[in-house]
Amino acid sequence: MARESRTSPIRVLIAKPGLDGHDRGAKVVARALRDAGMEVIYAGLRQTPEDIVESALEEDVDLIGLSILSGAHMVLFPRVLALLKKRKAGRVPVFAGGIIPDEDARRLRRLGVKAIFGPGATLEEIVRTARSIARPRP
Repeated sequence: MARESRTSPIRVLIAKPGLDGHDRGAKVVARALRDAGMEVIYAGLRQTPEDIVESALEEDVDLIGLSILSGAHMVLFPRVLALLKKRKAGRVPVFAGGIIPDEDARRLRRLGVKAIFGPGATLEEIVRTARSIARPRP
């Protein structure tokens, strides 16, 4: 089914994994996605990978957005991806934003992160990408 004929809004979970306490960027992205017509569930700060995956399953989301500035992305993001697969939810795409070095971004993409946004990414680019990678629904 084409995304244009989708009958329900895209449901997105935005979460801040780990001990990172800075959530302004995540909130700005959450608002931009909401303003673009998506249903956004903001999980908040200091979420464990287990919390994120459980919330994604409970909320039946079409997309997960992770935001990180702490540098723990190479531990936390692969754990989220592994838990999604373990819980038979590997079909839920994950995108990320924050301070992620290029080499790490390449490794995360190979592991399955669908898109990574760094400083300077526009909200329009994030919204467009979210629409294009969201899990399709009947």
